[in-house]
Amino acid sequence: MEGFIPEKSGISCYQGNRLIVLGIESSCDETAAAICSQGRILASIVSSQEIHTLYGGVVPELAAREHERYLNSIVDRVMERSGLILTDLEGLAVTQGPGLAGTLLTGVCFAKGLALSLSLPILGVNHLEAHIFANFLAEPDLTYPFVCLLVSGGHTQLWYIKGLQDYQLLGTSRDDAAGEAFDKGARILGLKYPGGPEIERLAAGGDNHAVDFPRAFINSPELEFSFSGLKTALLYFMDDVKSGRKTAHIVDVAASYQAAIIDVLTVKLAQAVSRTGVSTCVIAGGVAANTYLRQSVTNIFENEVKVLFPEQALCTDNAAMVAYLGEIYLSKGISTALDFPVKPNFSLVKK
Repeated sequence: MEGFIPEKSGISCYQGNRLIVLGIESSCDETAAAICSQGRILASIVSSQEIHTLYGGVVPELAAREHERYLNSIVDRVMERSGLILTDLEGLAVTQGPGLAGTLLTGVCFAKGLALSLSLPILGVNHLEAHIFANFLAEPDLTYPFVCLLVSGGHTQLWYIKGLQDYQLLGTSRDDAAGEAFDKGARILGLKYPGGPEIERLAAGGDNHAVDFPRAFINSPELEFSFSGLKTALLYFMDDVKSGRKTAHIVDVAASYQAAIIDVLTVKLAQAVSRTGVSTCVIAGGVAANTYLRQSVTNIFENEVKVLFPEQALCTDNAAMVAYLGEIYLSKGISTALDFPVKPNFSLVKK
């Protein structure tokens, strides 16, 4: 399935010379390319790999093959949509990590080859940092500092963003990420992959108070998350339903499970905002597309704190955020040596 991210106007954190940057994203199961110039997305294409629905989750080797199969044609199409040709490019940005090693390698090798052939500077981009900066694309007036809830299939983190390259990790998950909990929960409920949208659709008609699922750390002052216990609770509950020891409507189970995840995310975000004293918070990552999360966060702050959500196309993995962040760094003369490695566990935390 292919999606298109529309053009966006420039933003406050971009200050530099005009550059035309091609961004490439291949960290997991979305093959994506985008063109950014002066903080504006000129064209963007995201191709989602539907083959993984057959297996209930991402198969790394298949994902890498799909990237190799489609990346060249996607870059060709994004260049055509932008009205540019390859020789117009002034830099490349590609996701260096975190992600699956094989899929990252496919995108990085392609980008390196293109950069070498065109004699262009290249930047290896941190996927998490790009997700955070996608909010600047969504909101031209976003300014520092702010708190970011970064919530996806691989990460659940709270960040205090004070400026470019000035990030403080406030809290993270001890085990499963929220998106991972959605995917595993969907599998237990017999739903398709990816699980988040499936649970959200099913939960829309359910009672989110029907099942009292655990909410780890919700009453703790610590800015931590844990979702493995919730997943286990769902597994045991459904075993009881199947054996006849308990009765429940699946729509109510889905709604209650979703609420347990979202309640913790919302409360911890509120704690982070209170602790830092910021007046703005943003949500980033694939789970940011969840409507129930958006409503819950909006309700808990009651207009006292500005809450920003990127549009749906900027929540899931995309190359627009990679190209945009790449232009910021490349415009400052910051690039990466051509022999840089992929980093499946690339961290934003400075060591």
